[in-house]
Formats: sequence, C-alpha cells, structure tokens
Amino acid sequence: MQDNNLASRLTDHLRESGLCPDPGLAVRAVSGGPDSVAMLDLMAHVGSEFGLQLAVVHVDHGIAEESSDVAEQVLGLAVRYELRGYLSVLRLGRRASETQARRARYTELRDWQERLGARYLATAHHADDQVETVLFRFLRGTGLAGLAGIAARGPAGLVRPLLPFRRAELEGWLNESGKGHSVHVDPANVDLRHHRSWIRGELLPVVRDRFGDEVEDHLLDVARHAADDRAAWAAALRALQDVDFHVAHGVAEVDSAALLRYEKPLAVALLGAAAREAGCVLGPRRAARLWSFARRASSGRRFELGQHWVAETAFGRLRIFILKEPERLTDRKTVRWGDGDDGRVKWGGWEIRWRRGRAGTPVRNAAVTWVTEGQGEVRGLEPGDRILPLGGVGHRRVSRVLMEQRIPRSQRRSFPLLTRGDRVIWLPGICRSGVAVPAEGEDAILLEVAPDEIP
Repeated sequence: MQDNNLASRLTDHLRESGLCPDPGLAVRAVSGGPDSVAMLDLMAHVGSEFGLQLAVVHVDHGIAEESSDVAEQVLGLAVRYELRGYLSVLRLGRRASETQARRARYTELRDWQERLGARYLATAHHADDQVETVLFRFLRGTGLAGLAGIAARGPAGLVRPLLPFRRAELEGWLNESGKGHSVHVDPANVDLRHHRSWIRGELLPVVRDRFGDEVEDHLLDVARHAADDRAAWAAALRALQDVDFHVAHGVAEVDSAALLRYEKPLAVALLGAAAREAGCVLGPRRAARLWSFARRASSGRRFELGQHWVAETAFGRLRIFILKEPERLTDRKTVRWGDGDDGRVKWGGWEIRWRRGRAGTPVRNAAVTWVTEGQGEVRGLEPGDRILPLGGVGHRRVSRVLMEQRIPRSQRRSFPLLTRGDRVIWLPGICRSGVAVPAEGEDAILLEVAPDEIP
C-alpha cells in the first residue's frame, strides 16, 4: 500500500501557498521524465480538491531520435488518466541549445494554454532544480534578485507546485505507486556539454564532498533569503507614493521624474523591482542602463531590454512591457459586430459584446454605448481617421484624441475603433461619436467592453 504522505504534503502546500486559488483547467507540461510523470500522478490525486481539471501537453523538440516514442508514451499516459492530451512537434535539430529548447517549449505551452482557455500552466520544477539554478546563476554573476531562483508563481497562471519537494521523493512516489509507469530519462540530462548537467553531475558532488550533504539546503536558504529581498523591494515600490507605481495587463509604470529624484542605487533597485512586477527579469547592469535611458529620453522613446521586452517613455511615465509578436497586428484584422440578437467578438486583447434592447442615453466616455440598428466593424487606427465627438463641434483626428487621453504611441495602433463604413462610431471608454445615435427607448444595440480593458 502506497504511503500517501507526499500527496498530503502537496495538498497542504497548495492550500497554504494559494498557488491555485480558483478552480479551472490546468495544463500540465509533461516531458515524459520521472519528475513530470510524478507531477501528473500527484495532481491526479489532489487536483479535484481544488476544483482543477487537467490536460496534458507534450512538446517534442525534434532533437533526439527517440522523441516520437516519448511523445507516444506521454499521450498514452493522458489516455490512462482519462485526460485530454495534446502534442506539439518542433524541428529544432541536434544543435539546439538548452536556451533555444526552453524558449521554444514555453512558446508552445503558452499557445496551448491560450487555445484551451486554461487558467493554469504547471511545470514540474522541484527543489533540486532550484539548487542547480541558484548555483548556475551565482556562477554567471547574477544580482541578488536572481539568486531567488525559480519562482513558485509566474505570469499568466504559470505555477510550479513541486518546488518544495526533492527529486528522490518524486521518484520514490512513482516507484511505490505500483502503476508501472514508463518514464524517459533524457540523455541531455547527463550530457556534460550542458551547463546544468555539468553542475548536477560534476560540480555538486565535489561541493558536497567538501561542505557536506547539507550544502544543498544552504543553497535553498539562499533562494529563500533572496526571494524575501525581492518581495521587500516590491513592497517598497508600492509604498513610495510619489513614484506612483502601477501594473496592469503586463505593463509596469512609474513616474519618471519622481523616480529619478532618488539616488542612483535606490532608483536602479526600484526599476529592477518594477520590471519584475511586469514579468521582466533585469540584471543589475541592464537596470543601470535603463536608469541612464530614463534620465535622458524624451517622450515616445524606447529602450530594448532583451527577449522582446522594452521600456518606453510616455507622458512623464516610464513603461515596461513585452511586445506582442513584435507589434504585428496579425490578430487584429477587421472583425464584424452586431450580427444576431447578442454576441461577442475578440480583437487583439479586447472583447466587444453586444445585445439588442431599448436604447438609453449614450454617454461620451463610458464603457458602454447605444447605437442604432445595424452591423459594424472593429479595426485599428488608419491614417486620416477622424471622429465627430458627441456634443462637440466638428471632426477631430482620432490619433489626436488618443494622445490627449494619454494613450502611449505604442498602444494607439492596437486601440479598437468601432466603425460603420468609413465613419468612426466609438472609441471604447474614450469618445462616443455623434453618429448612429438612437432615440431613447427605440430598438437599438448596446455595445460594451470590460472596464478593466480600458487604459
């Protein structure tokens, strides 16, 4: 009979940490190795207690010859657990680095999370991974924040529920389960050409011989201390009211002038904390270069932070965000609204909803508005677009209206315009036009967007 201690400890950890506070679908990244298979089995035991439905996603990198066999094994596991299983097949080739494989894998996993509408994406990182990460980052000269290692919670529902547990515990759970799981041991994990494999197979044994087995616990303590330090800087960022820090929709903002009134070491530390709140990890050198940029940049300038992250100055604010498909509006083609009694359409990160009813009084800058019967389109800003504001005199350039509402230049092309033909009817939450306005009480269409979508 299997000892359920590990499942009980995982239940307690999930409850105390609040990693999965809301029920919903959780995508489990399963590589086929013992760690990820153990996570799948453990979550199958405890997931229902937290209202979690599970789906399995495997990414075949196309690096090893046996990768297709591993994919078949993982999809078989999904069937065995009566779960949905999904596969992404890449063609990275034998020369792909660890970094290339990791980035490609996370891109695919995020894509599946979005396609499935999953609330969570769970990976099987554990305490031994944390030890290796802290040591690797120390050798690479990371700042103190980097020594916090792998975070239990990441952006957009990324969770790592196994971080408190050791590799040996997870393998013991599988061995004692009696289910005869087939697992795949990746040859790359013992290939000393890879930095982490060398740390695991060569460096850590030497360090243990010199400092004792408890050295790994000491490295985990370092990660906890550094994580506490990171949390303290995040709290300081919010406590300094003049800095006026805000983060929403993956964009972190601070008041540039207020931040720059502080001494450089403090300002640089606060910039690093602001970037982390958006999901961008900056080393000390890059944070210092960002401080230099903020000192001299005029409004509308940008600074590349790496991996598609950028900083931008706009209206006295410094904004940190990641470019979505480097700002190609491939997901923002013109879409139609108003077909049927009710409905909704997606455009970029926005959702526009409608329903038919008796018209109320349109308001110029609300998140809802009434329009006369008929269909229309949602599209992006085009040269020459103008709007006749409700209650105003004469047409105005839409680009000017967006600028006056302090919409940064980088966001103006991704702001939705609701139109009919060549007429702009509505800029959600900013400006209602004086056309297509129904009389109060007549049959009409109510358009709305979620208030938190409005900048």
